[in-house]
Amino acid sequence: MDDAQQSNVLFVVLDTVRKDRLGPYGYERETTPELSAFAEEATVFESAVAPAPWTLPVHASLFTGRYPSQHGADQGSPYLEDETTLASILSAAGYDTACYSSNAWITPYTGLTDGFDAQDSFFEVLPGDVLSGPLASAWQTVNDNDYLRDLASKLVRLGAMAHEKLASGEGADTKTPSVIDRTKSFVDDSESDEGWFAFVNLMDAHLPYYPPEEYREEFAPGVDPGSVCQNSKEYNSGARDIDDEEWEAIRGLYDAEIAHMDAELGRLFDWLRETGQWEETTVVVCADHGELHGEHDLYGHEFALYDQLINVPLLVKHPALEADRRDDLVELLDCYHTVLEALDVDPADALAPADDGSVAGRDPTRSLLSSEYRAFEAAPEPDPGQRAVLDASSSDGADDYAFVEYAQPVIELHHLEEKASEAGLELPDDHRAYSRLRAARSTDAKYVRADRIPDEGYRLDEDPAESTPVDPADDEVVAAAERALARFERAAGGAWVDPSETDAEDADALAEADEETRDRLRELGYLE
Repeated sequence: MDDAQQSNVLFVVLDTVRKDRLGPYGYERETTPELSAFAEEATVFESAVAPAPWTLPVHASLFTGRYPSQHGADQGSPYLEDETTLASILSAAGYDTACYSSNAWITPYTGLTDGFDAQDSFFEVLPGDVLSGPLASAWQTVNDNDYLRDLASKLVRLGAMAHEKLASGEGADTKTPSVIDRTKSFVDDSESDEGWFAFVNLMDAHLPYYPPEEYREEFAPGVDPGSVCQNSKEYNSGARDIDDEEWEAIRGLYDAEIAHMDAELGRLFDWLRETGQWEETTVVVCADHGELHGEHDLYGHEFALYDQLINVPLLVKHPALEADRRDDLVELLDCYHTVLEALDVDPADALAPADDGSVAGRDPTRSLLSSEYRAFEAAPEPDPGQRAVLDASSSDGADDYAFVEYAQPVIELHHLEEKASEAGLELPDDHRAYSRLRAARSTDAKYVRADRIPDEGYRLDEDPAESTPVDPADDEVVAAAERALARFERAAGGAWVDPSETDAEDADALAEADEETRDRLRELGYLE
């Protein structure tokens, strides 16, 4: 690796982008000429799997190298706590680090920006002192108090409300040029002898879709964004129907958003080439998750672990990787170790012994750049996924597996119930919105475990659209995936308990809140 060590890393997340809507993955519309050109000098991964289907846990996994059940940043506890981030490690090693994003979850109040020397979320729905102060403290205090868990969901909803306001008609698409400009300024101003690490999240493809006019006219001519369904919960609750013509319009707007994002990303790539920094910069481009546009009768990226959501695009440019395509299984959390290897940084060397927080050590069996990649028998400290794969291989020679986790939703469920109620509907107890989900996925099969709805198994090699569920009793490949998932569950600390088995107290939750917490809740508008 020494001869291939790079000075810089540019890590780009294309938020909510489906793999099959990009030129490098065969999309027939010209949405991504810049990414298609980039793919000519990068490795394009066909089977990259996200550890969750939404932003917060995926980014926490990217920044820690851990699964959601390990780092704990998810629906119930929407902040990253007691974990040392990739940015913290690189900053301690002498690299300049920066994070630029227009995503409401990648902000100080969730802990995802910890370790970045410079950061700007371009998120101005709430004042910065609220995001980093009272909101973070109240959210965590409430959520960690056994008597106040019901209030935690209200605070989580604040993030959802802010998300919706941010992505309005004058929303996320207008932030992307600023994200690119700030990234360029950061790189230009970097004076570190080691190099720099820039993390960028581009939000254009997240609902609702309001692309700039020039891209809308190319990909969705004549479509008024205000005339189509821009709220996925209306459709998923049954309150709103969408016909084929409207789906076509929605997909056109989505394509237009991707095209705008691609053009701005190309502007950054061209600038790095012009300034002579391209050759010494490792570039990682991925999506954190995808989106459903009517497939499986769902809209958005909630309530499911179908491949449109979790089999994401991943392209990596590095001297150790050939400009080629790979169809072997990879996991997004492997990017943590890949970046460490690209810059030849070991957390044990970079961090002082007194540094607080748990940290994942550099693991060559999880680095895309290593000849030991996914040879998990050599893993220094196997994680739950590595242990599950090793156990599966030793017992029945099963394929490699990636693992995905989706906690019982809070934000999405609240909004779904509201939309259903407004339409005079009531969601059944066995609606998939109430389910927590876990999956094991190989290149050939997937098995999804749920706690409220039937489990689902699929032969991806024969049915990539996941249109026909397969019972593991009828198919050994699906059965092997189910066994791998069971091993992962044991390694991760066991399967879930019944969601009805709670420790709810009869006492009034508000009566148990201390005055400081109550003051903070008043500031946020949840108490009179």
